[in-house]
Amino acid sequence: MALIINELCIACDVCKAPCPNKAISVDDDDVYTIDPDKCTECVGHFTISQCVKVCPVRAIVPDPAHKESKDELQAKYERLKAQKAA
Repeated sequence: MALIINELCIACDVCKAPCPNKAISVDDDDVYTIDPDKCTECVGHFTISQCVKVCPVRAIVPDPAHKESKDELQAKYERLKAQKAA
């Protein structure tokens, strides 16, 4: 399951840098979003989602619109890794 940043976000920017897939972006209004096509919940990189780990207000939660199993997240990680290598 990909993650989502909810309305509790205080736009502190600590979540962006630790994201290994560069899935987190910010728009001109300081609204942070996570690209579900890039988010693997850090599967393939870490055992714990790094953005969740560093978020001081617990604004990053599972996205019910993008439910994925660990196997699906691993497959997504493999696809992203192959795309990056190409």
